[in-house]
Amino acid sequence: MTQAARNVFVASRLPKRAGVSGWVAMLAPRTPRPALTGPVIADVAIIGGGFAGLSAARRISRLDPTARVAVLEAGIVGEGPAAANSGFIIDLPHEVSSDDFSGESEARFRQSVLIQRSAIALATEMATENGWGKEVFDPCGRYSVAISAEGDKHLDDYAQQLTNMGEDHRLLSAGEIEAVTGSPVYTSGLFMPGTIIVQPAAYIRGVADCLKEPVTLYERTPALSFERSGTGWLAKTPQGSVQAAKIIMANNGHAESFGFFRGRLLHVFTYASLTEAFDPSRLGGERKWAATPALPMGTTVRRISTGTGDRILVRSRYSYSPSIAVSDAAIRRAGRLHDGKFSKRFPTLGGVGMQHRWAGAMALTRNHVPAFGEIERGVFAACGCNGLGASNSTASGIAAAELALGHDSELGRVYARLAAPTALPPQPFTTIGAKIHLAYREWSAGSE
Repeated sequence: MTQAARNVFVASRLPKRAGVSGWVAMLAPRTPRPALTGPVIADVAIIGGGFAGLSAARRISRLDPTARVAVLEAGIVGEGPAAANSGFIIDLPHEVSSDDFSGESEARFRQSVLIQRSAIALATEMATENGWGKEVFDPCGRYSVAISAEGDKHLDDYAQQLTNMGEDHRLLSAGEIEAVTGSPVYTSGLFMPGTIIVQPAAYIRGVADCLKEPVTLYERTPALSFERSGTGWLAKTPQGSVQAAKIIMANNGHAESFGFFRGRLLHVFTYASLTEAFDPSRLGGERKWAATPALPMGTTVRRISTGTGDRILVRSRYSYSPSIAVSDAAIRRAGRLHDGKFSKRFPTLGGVGMQHRWAGAMALTRNHVPAFGEIERGVFAACGCNGLGASNSTASGIAAAELALGHDSELGRVYARLAAPTALPPQPFTTIGAKIHLAYREWSAGSE
């Protein structure tokens, strides 16, 4: 909790969409839930309708089916940062060569796995309950792929660590990973079967649509401010208000827009491009797979099979943006990098162009912990995804819901033991340092 309780919190900025996600473009337009008009009363108001906010609403509805929950989404569900995600709900550390993982203890490794598998458990429960097909939710696992000798070594080292931890995995030779991806460029691969692959826009829509009364979702309803009101809080929106006993901040980096975690969040964008549909016969290998890079900040690639043909997703490039916004020009610059990575990996697809390009915001902390906990009396944060939005944000939403309702769980005890986000250096040193660090790590990733 903050040292000095405050009474009023006003948003200094609202979320902005950074391009149109190809995941959204491939779906029929969503008919949004009505915006909030007039005053309503709730037990819990949730600010943000992405992975964290909707997961928190789902968990509350399971813990207390009578709890009145109002979810305030600034835009249309599935068209914000959640839909800019690459769709990996992972169960094992994402950056297989990260300094954090290579030196962490077994206890810390298990803690990370518990967090991520808690997200998978919630997602699996909803997928089973609602009969989602593999076009939305696919428990197919993921590959980590190398394109260099350095990448090969990292995969070998990581595979040994997984062996030591008793985690299922399989190393693939260059020929074996080519048989999966159709690309002659990859030099090795590592398969991890526990990851869930989702179509993120369709998934987050599905989570929203399975929420039932007394949980109410309000779309196109940004929270403009909230203030103390009696023993609870009054959240104000453009056309209405929510009187609630408790608030869950599930708006990732925009928690800072309300004055929370100032000087503790790094606002970083990552970029993606999606090809136009192509004839599947032009590329060998399997028609659906998902691969993360062997080296941190390398290139994530997915092949997607659709009714009109197949597509390739390429995600790479990172930029620091304290304004939590990026320009169309920045997206175009990243797109030119994607074009080169795509043509190198898939030489048989010459002439296949990119149809969609977009960017997605992430909120990182210096010590790689979530921005989490009771930050004012009755106000709980589930922010700071640290680059793993589908996994970490989902788990943070679950844990925040449990904390708000006073429910004890192993996940909650893990979150209670986590340190608070550490302070960043003063400006302009944070900006200078962040840009240099990102540039160096991208350079270090090389051809990966």
